[in-house]
Amino acid sequence: MEVVWAVGQVGAVWVAVVLGLVMLPSALGISLGISEAYMWVLVKTLEWATIRLQKGAKKPQLQMPQTPNANGIIERDETPMEKEIALLHRADFEFSHIFYFCRKGFEAIVEDEVTQRFSSEELLSWNLLTRTNVNFHYISLRLTVVWVIGVVVRYCFLLPLRFSLAAIGITSMIVGTTVVGQLPNSSVKNYLSEVVHLMCSRILVRALSGTIHYHNKENRPQKGGICVANHTSPIDAIILTNDGCYAMVGQVHGGLMGIIQRATVKACPHVWFERSEIKDRHLVTKRLREHVADKSKLPILIFPEGTCINNTSVMMFKKGSFEIGGTIYPVAIKYDPQFGDAFWNSSKYNIVSYLLRIMTSWAIVCNVWYLPPMVRKEDEDAVQFANRVRSAIARQGGLTELPWDGGLKRAKVKDTFKEEQQKNYSKMLVRNGSVG
Repeated sequence: MEVVWAVGQVGAVWVAVVLGLVMLPSALGISLGISEAYMWVLVKTLEWATIRLQKGAKKPQLQMPQTPNANGIIERDETPMEKEIALLHRADFEFSHIFYFCRKGFEAIVEDEVTQRFSSEELLSWNLLTRTNVNFHYISLRLTVVWVIGVVVRYCFLLPLRFSLAAIGITSMIVGTTVVGQLPNSSVKNYLSEVVHLMCSRILVRALSGTIHYHNKENRPQKGGICVANHTSPIDAIILTNDGCYAMVGQVHGGLMGIIQRATVKACPHVWFERSEIKDRHLVTKRLREHVADKSKLPILIFPEGTCINNTSVMMFKKGSFEIGGTIYPVAIKYDPQFGDAFWNSSKYNIVSYLLRIMTSWAIVCNVWYLPPMVRKEDEDAVQFANRVRSAIARQGGLTELPWDGGLKRAKVKDTFKEEQQKNYSKMLVRNGSVG
């Protein structure tokens, strides 16, 4: 009986802490300063760890990993292929002439600019989380002690707290939207729906120890518009809905996600598609146009890349989002990998493993920039408009702009593209006299 009583007391204290110090302030959109104090301690700890690593790197038995080159892990020669072929034509053939093409082939295999965007971003220094081939925590006794304390804090305190907050946030979202969904359509229902979404999103952000800096709030997406953003993680949607409400677009799922979708669509005009419907591009475009035409509905949130990219780049935007019409509100999201890797490598981790990694990291810190609204020009097609929006997001977020389709994460390069490159190569050979 005494054990049961003690467990009950601990549970009561835990619930009081969660409700009083975290849930209520986050629901009301206020801060008690706890997150700020935690981030200050965390920053100072990581700065100290970096200094210890630099001192340890001077020892001959320890070799620190080299800072990655700006162009990647290998030094690249950006000489155009046309120039190399022209040089070959000026001299008699030598066996060394093939080295240029061999090197280009090795570069494509070792580090092409596409597949490296689907792996975690490299860090310049250890953040007491990332594992490498160097046992950083054995550099000194003090660093080892700090690393052990960090493991205990993250798994024994932060993980249960975050899991509790996530459970409360998801439950509140399902119950709140279900209740609001029973009300007749009116301005009151819309207001309550926004309150529920904002409150639950703020709780979920606290469940990630999220510290988010929003810039240029005067450019926030307005009703009847389309918000497009670069895509790094499934939590991108939570990051944005923490500062405003959006109508989500996506495929109908089963399980817990399906329960959330069915509950939220009763209170908010989200656009969910069945698996068979989402393949019908004309049907998707029609429903989205109908949504945008109603200026009383929340802005649509779309991630045009279609897959998660590793927080260093912005890849090709699918043109469908830019054929709908209406005003586009670009948003750039940039995470700070020093405190936790937000990138979801869906080819390597399932959603459960990913969420466990997120909830056992130090924190999720990111910057969100609202860019000025953009409208398609008269002489612009959907592809050109998409590229213009993508360029604006890449510049603001300090991201590399790549023309490749994010679908290459799971699919091979199309044969037509390979044939096009082969034709260009053969034309260069003929033009320079290397053939015939």
